[in-house]
Amino acid sequence: MEITVSKQNGKMPVTVVQPHGDVDASNYKELIGKVEELHKGGINDFIIDLSDVPFMSSAGLVALHSITIMLRGEKPVDPQSGWGALKAMDRDRDRGMQKHVKLLSPQQYVAETFDKAGFTQFFEIFSDLQQAVASF
Repeated sequence: MEITVSKQNGKMPVTVVQPHGDVDASNYKELIGKVEELHKGGINDFIIDLSDVPFMSSAGLVALHSITIMLRGEKPVDPQSGWGALKAMDRDRDRGMQKHVKLLSPQQYVAETFDKAGFTQFFEIFSDLQQAVASF
């Protein structure tokens, strides 16, 4: 999976991370690793642009959840712990919208997956980049 990174300036600088292709068990750690690398470099606010992601498996959902936990300064659940990672996502849904990660332009199948998994209660999802940037 290729991942591109760009910066957008609004009230504060925001980093846009855009994976290209499916996000699944074969590559979800790449997405976590890219955001972790950027975060260690001092970046705290991210937009994950999903416009070029036609499919996201449960591993992709775990990746997004792991990213939010990392940005809160907490130790993420081992993403390979299977049901443990999914149960952690379920517990976190009640924490409300995430401050440091927003999602942009998920394709229809991915948006339906978010809805079924309850991620629409966990992430702000935008269809317009400038609105997403302004939300920080």
